[in-house]
Amino acid sequence: MVSKTDDIPASVPDCNPVDLQRDGAQEGTGTSKGCLKESCGCAGHSAGTAMVNGDGAHTEEGESKQDGNSEADGGEDSNEQEVIVIQDTGFTVKIQAPGTEPFDLQVSPQEMVQEIHQVLMDREDTCHRTCFSLQLDGNVLDNFAELKSIEGLQEGSLLKVVEEPYTVREARIHVRHIRDLLKSLDPSDAYNGVDCNSLSFLSIFTDGDLGDSGKRKKKGTELEQIDCTPPEHILPGSKERPLVPLQPQNKDWKPMQCLKVLTMSGWNPPPGNRKMHGDLMYLYIVTVEERHVSVTASTRGFYLNQSTTYTFSPKPANPSFLSHSLVELLSQISPAFKKNFTSLQKKRVQRHPFERIATPFQVYSWTAPQVDHAMDCVRAEDAYTSRLGYEEHIPGQTRDWNEELQTTRELPRKNLPERLLRERAIFKVHSDFAAAATRGAMAVIDGNVMAINPGEETRMQMFIWNNIFFSLGFDVRDHYRELGGDAAAHAAPTNDLNGVRAYGAVDVEGLYTLGTVVVDYRGYRVTAQSIIPGILEREQEQSVIYGSIDFGKTVVSHGKYLELLDKTSRPLKVQQHKVLNEKEESVELCSSVECKGIIGNDGRHYILDLLRTFPPDLNFLPVDGEELSAESQRQGFPRQHRHRLACLRQELIEAFVEHRYLLFMKMAAIQLMQQKANKDSSKTDVPAITETSATDGGVDSTQTTAAQASADSTDPTDNNSTSAAPQMAPESEESSSKPTTNGPVDPTGTQNGECRSPLEGKELEESIPGLAQAKELAETLVSEDGSGMDPKSREVVLNACRAVGSISNTSFDIRFNPDIFSPGVRFPDDTLEDVQKQKQLLKDAAAFLVTCQIPSLVKDCLDHSTLPMDGATLTEALHQRGINVRYLGTVLEFVDKTPAKAQLEHFYRIGIVELITRCAKHIFRTYLQGVELSALSAAVSHFLNCFLSSFPDAVAHLPPDELVSRRKSRKRRNRVPGGGDNTAWASLTPSELWKNIATEAQSYYHFKMQCESVDQVVEKYGLQKTTLLREISVKTGIQILLKEYNFDSRHKPAFTEEDILNIFPVVKHVNPKASDAFHFFQSGQAKVQQGFLKEGCELINEALNLFNNVYGAMHVEICACLRLLARLNYIMGDHPEALSNQQKAVLMSERVLGIEHPNTIQEYMHLALYCFANGQLSTALKLLYRARYLMLLVCGEDHPEMALIDSNIGLVLHGVMEYDLSLRFLENALTINTKYHGARSLKVALSHHLVARVYESKAEFRSALQHEKEGYTIYKNQMGEAHEKTKESSEYLKYLTQQAVALQRTMNEIYKNGSNASIMPLKFTAPSMASILEQLNIINGIIFIPLSQKDLENLKAEVQRRQQLQELGKSEEPAESSPLELEDKIPVD
Repeated sequence: MVSKTDDIPASVPDCNPVDLQRDGAQEGTGTSKGCLKESCGCAGHSAGTAMVNGDGAHTEEGESKQDGNSEADGGEDSNEQEVIVIQDTGFTVKIQAPGTEPFDLQVSPQEMVQEIHQVLMDREDTCHRTCFSLQLDGNVLDNFAELKSIEGLQEGSLLKVVEEPYTVREARIHVRHIRDLLKSLDPSDAYNGVDCNSLSFLSIFTDGDLGDSGKRKKKGTELEQIDCTPPEHILPGSKERPLVPLQPQNKDWKPMQCLKVLTMSGWNPPPGNRKMHGDLMYLYIVTVEERHVSVTASTRGFYLNQSTTYTFSPKPANPSFLSHSLVELLSQISPAFKKNFTSLQKKRVQRHPFERIATPFQVYSWTAPQVDHAMDCVRAEDAYTSRLGYEEHIPGQTRDWNEELQTTRELPRKNLPERLLRERAIFKVHSDFAAAATRGAMAVIDGNVMAINPGEETRMQMFIWNNIFFSLGFDVRDHYRELGGDAAAHAAPTNDLNGVRAYGAVDVEGLYTLGTVVVDYRGYRVTAQSIIPGILEREQEQSVIYGSIDFGKTVVSHGKYLELLDKTSRPLKVQQHKVLNEKEESVELCSSVECKGIIGNDGRHYILDLLRTFPPDLNFLPVDGEELSAESQRQGFPRQHRHRLACLRQELIEAFVEHRYLLFMKMAAIQLMQQKANKDSSKTDVPAITETSATDGGVDSTQTTAAQASADSTDPTDNNSTSAAPQMAPESEESSSKPTTNGPVDPTGTQNGECRSPLEGKELEESIPGLAQAKELAETLVSEDGSGMDPKSREVVLNACRAVGSISNTSFDIRFNPDIFSPGVRFPDDTLEDVQKQKQLLKDAAAFLVTCQIPSLVKDCLDHSTLPMDGATLTEALHQRGINVRYLGTVLEFVDKTPAKAQLEHFYRIGIVELITRCAKHIFRTYLQGVELSALSAAVSHFLNCFLSSFPDAVAHLPPDELVSRRKSRKRRNRVPGGGDNTAWASLTPSELWKNIATEAQSYYHFKMQCESVDQVVEKYGLQKTTLLREISVKTGIQILLKEYNFDSRHKPAFTEEDILNIFPVVKHVNPKASDAFHFFQSGQAKVQQGFLKEGCELINEALNLFNNVYGAMHVEICACLRLLARLNYIMGDHPEALSNQQKAVLMSERVLGIEHPNTIQEYMHLALYCFANGQLSTALKLLYRARYLMLLVCGEDHPEMALIDSNIGLVLHGVMEYDLSLRFLENALTINTKYHGARSLKVALSHHLVARVYESKAEFRSALQHEKEGYTIYKNQMGEAHEKTKESSEYLKYLTQQAVALQRTMNEIYKNGSNASIMPLKFTAPSMASILEQLNIINGIIFIPLSQKDLENLKAEVQRRQQLQELGKSEEPAESSPLELEDKIPVD
């Protein structure tokens, strides 16, 4: 598609039958505040984490409580009005193109004329035209005009397609478009990772589109013909993990050849005299019939000329077949072209649009089959001309990236339409910039770009290409010498990117950041940045007017910057502070010292070097003379790290502040209650509290025990306050029931930010009567600014503020000073007390990470609300809780010491794989830097052999001598960056590599791993080599040949150099967000949570439109939106619509996240359920088998999620009466459920029941009874005799017993009377589809309960009650306390 030519924000026209425009999405980090914790519509988990059937205890990363949820609610009403403005109704116009019948086209008033062009270039009957204008009553329409601004254009108007004369540019666009049409089914662009193409295999499993095929398979009689046998490697217990099925071969991809060759002729460009005849360029074409022709592209169209390969004769041939379109010309001279081109276009148009639309960011595949390299003129031309992308289509040649990025930020944003336009422009420029930066970074490392300082040593070189500045991740000029040299220089770019992301999200008007992309390629890290206008002309010293260029020796400040940065300080929790400069003057800053402010020549205020936006992580920053809290020390912190740039993550800061806020509220509440209690009695305790809490700013432990609040006591040895606790506790409330009944007072346990179990604090709330009212009081106090308070209340707030380390004395406000512990930064003496407080706050935050966040992550894994499946989802789960990956070793040790270690085996295994592959990646990085380009595939295959192959002495294949460079003697300046001996890599041995991995694990992750070889590791931790291969390939960008590898042969290595196909960049960039769409999505979720499905559905559809408006048709967030929509359609009974939405979700997940991403596996499972409900049983099975295969490849059989897949497969097989197969899957599910949920869990009871049903169908009643009894026991113990589940189970037991007795009688009868026995006919029931579907719904967490009107009233009342509670900040109500009558309407995902 040539949509890239004119640089307008790409939006998809809504012409397509599959209405792309009506789709949208969300990558929800926070869930809407009004949601009920227990039941969650799952799209609230950020899209990457595959949240699987846990009850999704959401982390609310939105705004922390004090920012309140006013935006969401207040904003919602205003938005709804605005939306009406946007949704102008569409209308229909008639289009008349030459040589075709007029046809109708649905358009909307805000579309541009340009978008109609796109539609026509995509339609089967007009796709060969590119150079035309649209005319209304003889007037040419302006391409960039909106339809609503065109006079006389209305319902039923006739638009004529008029062929226009060509220019060189138009002729090139035409040839490029024809080539795109010829290649439209060819997957090679997706394998090569170009032009935002990516793979999708769904259509292979559904045999085309799901919509139509549904009708065929409805009849029950056809059940027998379904072939249900899965391939061997998918069956439970199979040890094979083949790679080839990962990419099933698509029969459509066997390309139908339309032409043998289409290339630019060697006679280009036309000589002057031919130019004056209108010749634009010459093409050379070989048809399938072996006819060689030379074609002239002229202003009038395309015609045959008389040139041959060696003689130039530009006159028209006879006949010349002059045609306006190249396709028309070729159809006349080649019958095969005509036939094949037509059928190719038919196939192209039949494909789901989501299979062919470009994704916003490039997705790379780590495997690819052997693809033939075909001749392609456009690709060749692109590679060897100076073009930098589609730049020649844009006036003024190269794009001024900085100007584009900043101008889009400046667009107005007062109302919804403006914001949509702005966000769409920002997103478009960002994705273009990321693509350009990636190409540039690869060009730099491949040596195709000249340095701007070519005289310097290679590591120090810098580059400019396409108006983007590139620098390498090495420590140039000892800039980072004190911070850790090259290791710091490697970490700085990602820290800086996180800073850019944070400031970009706050989006303060007038403050600008640079476009930043970090690319890892071939062992090098390249930072790509947009260029501040004028910065290259001046010295850095004179342009920096805020911050420091030498890490704090000289510091300057600037009023305008302070004012701008002050607006960001609250959302980013940065404290304004003073530092000393070299003249001992104190300078006011509102960021870290390295953050530099530069005013560009365009007058904009830029900030750059944001690598310390967030405060340092003291657990990895040993500082002389500073003690960390006891808890951190007990876990072996502080630890030495490679560099001194280790920062806390933004998510951690948010969580810590949230935690402190709850603590603050509890303290204020408890003090208020004390005041109330003591009004009549003596007034002495209040001062007592003040005294203890004033000691050293520490938290008085009275309050700690009373609220079991996980407070951080400053001084671990502050014994006097701890001992005071038991005597004072009873007075903390009117009835002296001890608040500590919920757990023994354990003074050591509750200090230093430790919450012993995240639940304890919550349960306790219920046990203090009157706490809720006190909380309300506290809320009112805090909301005032402290002026109108009476002195008593002010004192309460002051105490609470001091205790939690707030920077203000009248309200809760925690901020961090990012310069604390920065080497070289000095603070004025008058701020020392403040600095002390800040240091304490940092220690508390570091302790909070270790004592709260890591245990809560592990707890979430234990109760399955977090289910990582691979390295990426594990990393995401860590990051969501603010845990950096450098804590991976600590997390694994914590899991190792957990009593329930067996139930965390999957988590531990994924963690080990992640740790090993990350260590291998670190080693691989330096290994690659010494490799010459000609030896790259040999080096990579050798590394993989050492890493994965059981072959003990892997020997590297050096490239043949004549290819190894001879110029070793001369000192080389023009080499690719890096250095080192070119063949050093060849001497690596497997044992040496594994020794290095163990050392790296110890030094980087502080994790002890005894392993000498890959087989030992696989044996010890139960890993699989394919998983290791996938993880290392994805992390380093290696692409390998899709074939079966024999890792375990001891006689020959697994990989040869022919198996390494490519090496891709690994790219990190900012993801701009669609804020309005996201709010709609959240309010939609909230509505669904409250049981208002219809309203929820409308809001989510609206969100879908808005997401589409901003992101185009393809995006991770749109995927999440579609998934939720499909689920709602399903619950509301609209199965076909559910199927259609879920199909889009699967396609999108494959395209945007990857064909074997955990998210994609989930989407496949949902789709299978909806297929089954639609009566498409064989498709449902194929989809489930695919999900199981991918799951095996990604993390193996031993994973809680596998139980769900297997239960699904077993149920569907039971439905098609494949009982033996069904049992294999269901019994495997039973085993896994028992292992991960414990033998007494309800999931296990359900598993027993499912197995019993299959045995019943097989008439093996004894086994059936045995399983059902197990289930019955569990229900009885867990739910009690009276519960309906227990009753159901006991009924079923009675029924089974009757059946068994009847069977036994019959058998006896046969034994006794032989052949003339009178046999009672036995009831063997084939299961009904409805009953199977009911069970499928239950295991997938969808429960329908028929409700009476009265129930509905109760439900609504309950929902309102909960919402009120939530507004009181009391959202931590434990899930068990109220009976879950809510399950009916709500998808528990």
